[in-house]
Amino acid sequence: MLLICFAVSFTSTAQAVNPVRESVEQGTKQYYHKENISLSSGEWIFDDALIGESLSDKKNGNKSIRITNQGTVSMNFDYNTGNTKVITLYHARYGNDAPSTWAIYCSTDNATTWQRMGDSVVTKDEGFKMVTFIKTYPGKLRFQIRKLSGGRLNIDDIAIAGIGANKRISTFGTANCGCAVTNSDTVPTRDDNMAMGNPSNATTNTTDSNNYLIAKSQYTVSYNNSYGAPNWTSWHLSSAWKGSAARCDCFTSDASLPTGYTKVTTSNYTNTGFDRGHLCPSEDRDGSDSDNRATFIMTNITPQAPILNQQTWVSFETYCRTLMSQGNELYIVAGGYGSGGTGSNGGDSLTINKGKINVYAHYWKVAIVLPVGVNDVNRVTTSTRVIAVDMPNNQGVNAHTWDYYRVSVDSIEAATGYNFFSNVPSNIQSVIEASVDAGPTQ
Repeated sequence: MLLICFAVSFTSTAQAVNPVRESVEQGTKQYYHKENISLSSGEWIFDDALIGESLSDKKNGNKSIRITNQGTVSMNFDYNTGNTKVITLYHARYGNDAPSTWAIYCSTDNATTWQRMGDSVVTKDEGFKMVTFIKTYPGKLRFQIRKLSGGRLNIDDIAIAGIGANKRISTFGTANCGCAVTNSDTVPTRDDNMAMGNPSNATTNTTDSNNYLIAKSQYTVSYNNSYGAPNWTSWHLSSAWKGSAARCDCFTSDASLPTGYTKVTTSNYTNTGFDRGHLCPSEDRDGSDSDNRATFIMTNITPQAPILNQQTWVSFETYCRTLMSQGNELYIVAGGYGSGGTGSNGGDSLTINKGKINVYAHYWKVAIVLPVGVNDVNRVTTSTRVIAVDMPNNQGVNAHTWDYYRVSVDSIEAATGYNFFSNVPSNIQSVIEASVDAGPTQ
């Protein structure tokens, strides 16, 4: 997680006191001219910026911000909650444009003057990456995204939250600066979905079609075009992702897949005897309608036996959310291996959709459990709880409860060839991956 420090103060006429979450899904702006735009979080000023809806715009949902030249997108209201403000957003190159450089600025005088915060950010990737900024200041603030150079830039899913004065503050150094950040008793935030590592070294190289990296703000996927399904999905779970958005049941093809890739549709599952099984669950992403819709994109969906999907698999999903509600955050990766599952039609099925979608024989999930905090990778120790399960994809899986299927991470690595938690020091990995969890199950 990239941390950039701020030093600011602030006044304004309008104020935001609740957490700000802006996906720009409710806005429309088709041209780059300067204009004030009313969005769900408040009014923002777009200058040399628009709301992109094209196939070349990287976006979570249907829309994202696109900034060109030395354009800016600025809050036209103040944020006035907590002594410490935590700001996260997602950034990617527009289309195949050159990398771009940008920075966060703040104003202390109702946008009369702006002050740059910390280091600039260079956006090189075509897929979204999350960046987090932290500023300790007790007053009112507003922020501006300012492009400095390079190609066009996409920004999406901006979130701002405040931390109260009663929270402890500790300091540590990063590659960019020494920052004041909240300790392990901080409020939960939305963190990097792949912070613990890239299990298969997936990339955005379109020629690597069976290990193609898809980075959405809600989760990250390694897509296997030959399987018509994800190899794995990786996501972060904390209460910052939770809300009251309704389950959309809006299964849809992934329009972000490169030309020539298999774009699975929901009808490809009709009458197959298999459920459209989520890897990143719908209920882990109900913080907003756009978050929930993202979990129904078919690159997050695999063929699961109905009993597995609706009973044993979901019971472990529920337990992970129980751990979250107890003050933890989790880093979770889930996927499948092998071919040949048994759905409600009976018999073993190697594939569905005329051979275009692989039916995994087994589904696995691994989860690191940490108390809510920051600098998460560096907080993983040999005592950190790690839960791994390996379940058969059949209708008899409910003969046992989910905990019966607990295994070591090492065993899943052996079955899949993946390397989990590669960002964790190897001496710690070797301990936490070798053991089988024996902790509570409800």
